[in-house]
Amino acid sequence: MKLNARFISSYDDYQKCPETTTPEYAFVGRSNVGKSSLINVLTGVKKLAMTSSKPGKTQLINLFDIDGSWILADLPGYGFAKASHTSRIKWEKMVLDYLQHRKNLTNIFLLVDSRHDPMKSDIEKIEWLATYGLPFSIVFTKVDKQSSNQTAMVMAKWNKELAKNWEELPKIFATSSESGKGKEELIEYILEINKQISPR
Repeated sequence: MKLNARFISSYDDYQKCPETTTPEYAFVGRSNVGKSSLINVLTGVKKLAMTSSKPGKTQLINLFDIDGSWILADLPGYGFAKASHTSRIKWEKMVLDYLQHRKNLTNIFLLVDSRHDPMKSDIEKIEWLATYGLPFSIVFTKVDKQSSNQTAMVMAKWNKELAKNWEELPKIFATSSESGKGKEELIEYILEINKQISPR
């Protein structure tokens, strides 16, 4: 599925983002989890979102117009240890303010590395999202870096962890920026939500 993607702009405060009723989908996760790479695969535009082998590349709220019908937001990663304490606090506040107050935010995709068991920082983010009643899905990245059995084992551990506090688990995707796995499922999920919320 080919998308028509266009970079809108970057913002250091959600209040500076353009006011719109267009559905917006945010991608968030630990630094170096592969957010920008996945965005480039989803849109089919290799350098739409800036990628780097070093974590902490994304430091602003980056908005992209997709097909003129929805907006994709690439948010700064959390847990970037090499950034100054002041920078980390600033990024964290910027992201949390955006997630809590952006009126047209429709769904949050929390990206987690499929090679790691549930991490405290990810679980804390999920608990925070739940506290504010924010809709979210979990996206496992880099599944090409290990066997399908290893990925299944990690996902099972996540399901067990989530089941402690959730009767109904959030939507979960398994993706790879290398092979494109999960791309179509993610896009179809977004389009289905858009269809459900669009005026009749």
